[in-house]
Amino acid sequence: MNGAEITARWHAGAAALRRVTSPPPPLSRWAWAADAILALVLTVGTLSDALTPSDFNPVPVIGDDVPVPPIPPVPPPGIGSDQLVHGAASAWQLILAVLTALPLVARRRYPIAAFWAVIGATQIYHLSPGFDPSFTFTACLIAAYSAVMYSPYRALAMASVLVGAGLIAGNHEAAVPTLRPGLVTFLLLIPAGLTANAIHTWKQRVRTMEAEQDAATRRAVERERSRIAQELHDVVTHNVSMMVVQAGAARKVMRTAPERAEQALLAVESGGRSAMTELRHVMGLLTMNGDDPDQTATEDLAPPPGLDQVPALADRVRETGVPVELTVTGSPVPLPAGVDLAAYRVVQEALTNTVKHAAGARVMITVAYGPRALRVEVTDTGGTPAASARSGSGRGLIGLRERLAVYGGTLEAGELPADGYRVCAVIPVGEE
Repeated sequence: MNGAEITARWHAGAAALRRVTSPPPPLSRWAWAADAILALVLTVGTLSDALTPSDFNPVPVIGDDVPVPPIPPVPPPGIGSDQLVHGAASAWQLILAVLTALPLVARRRYPIAAFWAVIGATQIYHLSPGFDPSFTFTACLIAAYSAVMYSPYRALAMASVLVGAGLIAGNHEAAVPTLRPGLVTFLLLIPAGLTANAIHTWKQRVRTMEAEQDAATRRAVERERSRIAQELHDVVTHNVSMMVVQAGAARKVMRTAPERAEQALLAVESGGRSAMTELRHVMGLLTMNGDDPDQTATEDLAPPPGLDQVPALADRVRETGVPVELTVTGSPVPLPAGVDLAAYRVVQEALTNTVKHAAGARVMITVAYGPRALRVEVTDTGGTPAASARSGSGRGLIGLRERLAVYGGTLEAGELPADGYRVCAVIPVGEE
């Protein structure tokens, strides 16, 4: 067997011991109380047997110093004499008696550790002859059930139970009780109790899973609402701002220069159509769960905007009288739809802010494709705020940062040292 085969087998073995289920839900107070009561009952039963000597051989005296031969104890039917012969337990035996059942308190949280604690204490405890194995054997059965039922490491739990069963079978004369009517009834109650406990645990897990699913659904709905609200903000803010500026320009030159007014009104019409297209796309996201989502997606929805539409966006802004210069460097590469849309929104938001807050400014747009990242930068030379600048809420840049953070991107926005404003986004696009 070469090194590669050994490594492969080691990884396969390690994988078998990994978690195969989700972490268990937090235990309820009822579960902790039930386990504590169960462990306490078994511990008291084991201690009671350990503290009750059964090897009594009294030597009564008849008359004057005439001893009577000792009478050996007579065991009950079905009990071997070797299971009754023990004196008062010592301190270390009492500690072992406690450890044979007390670890069951943690049988659901640490099932394998509790199993081996019970098995180990039981084996050492019964090295001394004469102790009743009824309670210790019951504790071993419950510990084995808990290891298989609650441990997330199923392979390790099964192997532990098999090894533990072998240890008990090897010392069955001392560790396995002899069946008698009272013990049979007691042992029959164990499966019933464990079954009831399993049903309760299953119901608890179902309730926990339903609560987690409801919480996840609420979070998804909130994220979807936030995303759609951001899309609506980007579409409405930009296009309506452009239309307001163009309509104002048309009003001013309507009597003196009808041709320029007509061009401005045509730009308003073009901006309105663009806004309607994007709004139809955003509203279509709300109806994707309709009766025919494929038809909705293919017929009613236009493709989302991307960097390939930045030139058309710049042209619409130029029609409002704002000088816009567009520079593209590097080799354009296909981008994921989300990254492409996010980059487009950066340019759109920056141009909108320029129109609203820097009337009369010149705008420079730079789109740089790098080997590891896409860089989008929009700067302006500064200007005077328009009347619509007072209606800004600052949500646009905040939404852009959140949108870019989804793809590992960053956004820097601030005033330039000389004059003007700069918005720069960097989005990773490489293999890393």
